[in-house]
Amino acid sequence: MVFREIIETISVWAIPVVFFAVVVTGYIRKVKVYEVFVDGAKEGFEIAIKIIPFLVAILAAVGMFRESGAMDMLVRLISPVTGLFGYPAEALPMAIMRPLSGSGSLGLMSELINTHGPDSFIGRLASTMMGSTETTFYIVALYFGSVSIRKQRHTVPACLIADAVGLIAAFVVCSMVF
Repeated sequence: MVFREIIETISVWAIPVVFFAVVVTGYIRKVKVYEVFVDGAKEGFEIAIKIIPFLVAILAAVGMFRESGAMDMLVRLISPVTGLFGYPAEALPMAIMRPLSGSGSLGLMSELINTHGPDSFIGRLASTMMGSTETTFYIVALYFGSVSIRKQRHTVPACLIADAVGLIAAFVVCSMVF
């Protein structure tokens, strides 16, 4: 129970502490934090306009992956192995979709929470997986494409390893805490 209390305390204070640390560090270094933030927002808007074509392409590809039945086939193939570790088969589509699409995985997470409840193990696992992984292929296609980087070298394998570690950590932590 102590571990759970520690995790809950960290989760409540993490964002305010980081926000405060950024502002204080900027103040100490004599950075005009608000002006730098506004400049970054302007730059972000310009980047958003550049990435729209790549966004449309990746969303179309993810839609085809789900609608073709390939997702269900992949889940059926993987679930016997993950079942040996106690990983719920219901959460596998979320684990598979997360590296592909944030909105697709958000939709799957919403379905899991509506079906099993927000306080269920599966609901909490899905929420933790959402926060501990990234939309790898989406990010690589979008950002590398928008700046015309063609050779990604070790980017995708490194990101997929990080996603796998995030998924495993989410399962382990949720198993320990819930």
